[in-house]
Amino acid sequence: MLILSFTVSTCSHEGVKVSDVDALEKQINKGLMLYKQGKYSEAGKVAEEALRVAEKTFGPNHPSVAQLLHILAGVYQTQGKFAEAGPLYKRSLTIREKSLGPDHLDVAQSLNSLAGVYYFQLKYAEAEPLYKRALTIREKSLGPDHPSVAQSLFDLARLCDDQGKYAEAEPLYKRSLEISEKVFGPDHPFLVTVCESLAKCYKELGKEDEAEKLETRARKIRSGQ
Repeated sequence: MLILSFTVSTCSHEGVKVSDVDALEKQINKGLMLYKQGKYSEAGKVAEEALRVAEKTFGPNHPSVAQLLHILAGVYQTQGKFAEAGPLYKRSLTIREKSLGPDHLDVAQSLNSLAGVYYFQLKYAEAEPLYKRALTIREKSLGPDHPSVAQSLFDLARLCDDQGKYAEAEPLYKRSLEISEKVFGPDHPFLVTVCESLAKCYKELGKEDEAEKLETRARKIRSGQ
């Protein structure tokens, strides 16, 4: 998940000028605007330069550097450059664990994003423990019915699904759907994704009637009925 805003961490850093911070924030927000416009190559170049400036300004292990690493990794990931994105997410994760603690929500964000890279590289064994840890942190910090928990559940379910672990995927999909219905309402686009994925899972488990109901529901949401 790409961070769509940037602010320098409130963690103190002696000797940093306010003007340097302001200039860095303007530069990174320029890059994020380019990203939103779909100009990923240009956004990546801006983010790369901002990262170099941040490392020089704050030092290599500052939370703001971790934030920029996450942003740059997200730009690469959007372009399918998983080999470039993975090491940046790993470095961001290491900095956040050391500076923020192992159970911080930013750590969960890094875990989930790195797991996503591993997922798309078909490195399922490496992705699974990261997804599970991110889910645990989010449940503990945000409660059991938060949208981020629903997303983590879906990501983990999809991972199980792709490995043919349908019995494991089913309850994860179902819980993700239940939370999404509560927080987004019955017609949110995310429910289409969950319904269709759970329907596919049901078919693999031989539950054709349940699958058909979910497919019908997904079609109705898509058509706005």
